[in-house]
Amino acid sequence: MVTSNRRATHDYFIDDTIEAGIALQGTEIKSIREGKVSISEAYARINDGELWLIGATISPYTHGSYTNHDPDRPRKLLVHKQQIRQIRADLEQKGKTLIPLRVRLKNGKAKVDIGVARGKKLYDKRQSASERDAKREIERELSSRR
Repeated sequence: MVTSNRRATHDYFIDDTIEAGIALQGTEIKSIREGKVSISEAYARINDGELWLIGATISPYTHGSYTNHDPDRPRKLLVHKQQIRQIRADLEQKGKTLIPLRVRLKNGKAKVDIGVARGKKLYDKRQSASERDAKREIERELSSRR
């Protein structure tokens, strides 16, 4: 895994995930292999029947020249039309959005996992935190008994 969006599970309930390829230019894959990618402020959107990743930053390649890429450009995500129809149907429900969960390399190609998500309210975040703390406390007790 190259990078992950750690805030995603804190701020959203993830209902469904889709693996998508990324259409990259020139030196972008080299920067991704170096881990110079940020998806913390990114989101995905459907425009003209195509899925786009907006707000992701891939830093310019350090050994690149004048052919370096624009770090903040929108990037097309490669998915099947049937998946786009399914995503569009999911997004028509109120309060749903598309967020990138992680960027990883699979067989030398960059893939992004997109999550169909619902936003959490403040009380949901508190409940998740208390469940996580309780689970951690139980694990601590079990490990001390061994």
